[in-house]
Amino acid sequence: MSELSHEQLTAYLRYSHPEKTNPALTETAIAALFGIPVETYRQVKAECAAVTRQAAAELLAEPDVAARVMRLPFAPGSTIVGLGDSITDDWHSWLEILRALLDLQRPDDHIRVVNAGISGQTTTQMFYRVFYDIAAEKPDWIICMAGTNDARRYGDKALKPEVSPEETEKNLAQLRDFAATRTSARWVWMTPTPVIPDRIRSHGDMAPGLIWLNEDVARVADIVRRQKGPVVELQHLFGVPPHPDYLYDGLHPSLAGQKLIARALLEALS
Repeated sequence: MSELSHEQLTAYLRYSHPEKTNPALTETAIAALFGIPVETYRQVKAECAAVTRQAAAELLAEPDVAARVMRLPFAPGSTIVGLGDSITDDWHSWLEILRALLDLQRPDDHIRVVNAGISGQTTTQMFYRVFYDIAAEKPDWIICMAGTNDARRYGDKALKPEVSPEETEKNLAQLRDFAATRTSARWVWMTPTPVIPDRIRSHGDMAPGLIWLNEDVARVADIVRRQKGPVVELQHLFGVPPHPDYLYDGLHPSLAGQKLIARALLEALS
């Protein structure tokens, strides 16, 4: 990947974290997989952490945000797991901003945040992680933003989304049941964010032939709303169609969009 610009490399590394499925990988091994020096990998990782910390600082400068962070119902020493796909996996994600908010505002509480988002995964692919990996973390909270990739379609003449709505509904209920029977965690849902299909088709970083449609994503959001437990509503917040400033490639939230999600979570839980 040495031929990529620093900006392109950063965009790629933000969503690619093989250590989540192979915890034995060291930073040196991860850098070797990407064909870059370990110093470059560490530099990009540090730069992304600085971006999320700055985003958290900007949120804390807004009226009432600091007080909301203090009112979040996370006990000292608790573990929060964020379950999802690339929107959570992103080193600039709402979950990483939440981590920075807690570090800045409640450092003495030593709240542990585990990013269990894996780019590209559907709700079906999350079964193993909730049943085994996430249960092993002994979480006190699980915040789930899943289903965007269930709505993924392939090709110009796609006849169906990757996962049918009926299967998505069963999958979400199963994920929640796994958590309820294997952990004592409190569960919070987040609806998927809407998309800008034309921008997805034209953006150079998106794989050719992949497309998401708002009617499919909205159907997933309706399914999420029917699940047991509190739901953080993001569809209406982003707008349908969404404000273009909130999605940088038509699918993934920009930093402004991720901050919007983080703030919505704060408001819902505090």
